[in-house]
Amino acid sequence: MAGSTGRRPRRKQRRPADPVGAWTRRLDRHRPGLVQDTFVALASMYGHPVWQRVHEPTSELILTILSQNSADINAERAFDALRAHWPSAGPPDEAGKVTRPGWGGVGIGYAPPPDWAAVEVAPLEELVEVIRPGGLAPQKAPRIQASLRQIREQRGDYSLEFLGSLPPAEALAWLTGIPGIGRKTASVVLLFSFGMPLVPVDRHVERVGKRIGLIPPKATALQAHDFLQALLADAQVYETHVNLITHGRRTCHALRPACLRCAVAPRCRYFDPKAP
Repeated sequence: MAGSTGRRPRRKQRRPADPVGAWTRRLDRHRPGLVQDTFVALASMYGHPVWQRVHEPTSELILTILSQNSADINAERAFDALRAHWPSAGPPDEAGKVTRPGWGGVGIGYAPPPDWAAVEVAPLEELVEVIRPGGLAPQKAPRIQASLRQIREQRGDYSLEFLGSLPPAEALAWLTGIPGIGRKTASVVLLFSFGMPLVPVDRHVERVGKRIGLIPPKATALQAHDFLQALLADAQVYETHVNLITHGRRTCHALRPACLRCAVAPRCRYFDPKAP
């Protein structure tokens, strides 16, 4: 036929209807035992962290908002400033001067949570100044007030303790229904406040997971939650999350990772692109 190149048109590659299931099956076939070997290797370096509540859930939520794109120690300073500026008469937070596992800070002071009602209705400029030590205060202040407002309007007070009685998927859906609260933030609150087996994927978890090959290299940060969640048994979630963050902070740095002292290296595709 005139003008014909003789080439057949390329067929478009069909994406799997269930990319998470396809990925887990692929790892089972081509890299058997990868999840368990990673779990054991990380434990050999950092031990077996055990869940315990550090902060009540509303404090955990606000601390997590304050920590977004900021050093953890600065988020803690901002939270302590909130409590000093708008103190409440409630009981002190359970853990006192204890940092949440995975944080790089030193912990918040032993004092009751802030007066959330006062924080919600405070002039925005005043709230910005109070939390300025946490960084990005003009963005975080309205997010904090909007979150507190929605909690109060939905529940009649500022307590998130009711989430502990919900199935994890329902609790996650409720929290992410608050504008500005994404899956990572909600998962942090539910994992650390209630021990729910939900995997928060921050920059450390995403980087380490992709380097090892637990998460597909082109997965978005949001998609990474689904891939990692599907690979882990509920009993592995807390320990794996904390140890992946610790590994990213201490060993698998964004620049110049310390591969030669890494127990995961024999199975890591960053260290060895042909790792089994």
